[in-house]
Amino acid sequence: MAMTLRLTEEEQDALRERAALEGTSMQEAARRAVREYIAKADHRDRVAAAAELITQRHADALQRLGE
Repeated sequence: MAMTLRLTEEEQDALRERAALEGTSMQEAARRAVREYIAKADHRDRVAAAAELITQRHADALQRLGE
């Protein structure tokens, strides 16, 4: 799927520099950033869901520990 990404001049310059340092294209650097953003958000969601499950399943023990 094609899309247009509008960057500020500063963002574009920084992306160009970073991509050049890594020996990759600006497009690949941007795509990698999107993949990393999604992976981090997915991980954060899984951790939050796991913490909620543990909190619910062990509410009594957690309350006793807090006393």
